[in-house]
Amino acid sequence: MIAHSTASQSQQAIQRARQAVRCLPFRLAFYQELEQGALSSSQLAARTDWHRISRRRLRANHTEDHLIWLIQLGVLRREVDGQGLTERVRLTPLGREVLSQWDGEIARASIPRRLLHWLVQHWPRI
Repeated sequence: MIAHSTASQSQQAIQRARQAVRCLPFRLAFYQELEQGALSSSQLAARTDWHRISRRRLRANHTEDHLIWLIQLGVLRREVDGQGLTERVRLTPLGREVLSQWDGEIARASIPRRLLHWLVQHWPRI
């Protein structure tokens, strides 16, 4: 019974993460870059090729909010160095599993789904 419950929770986590990935502005290229190496929100916001990795221009504070949300969902993790946690993030094994469903670009969620996702993401802070 416990194994079934754990598998069910794991599937729920994957579904929740897949929905979040579809609702956020990041393109598949963003996640592919994080699979290769760690990046910070300030590095992402400073890029001139933002249109390659995002559907809209990235600002450091909004990007950091999205990164924190993806960390909470288990898609990303903070990189660790000799000093401890850094501001840079990497893709997790769960993140790789979530993204494996897309061969091409990530399918964008509908507007009502994105609105619902935004409410879920920001509800404690509203």
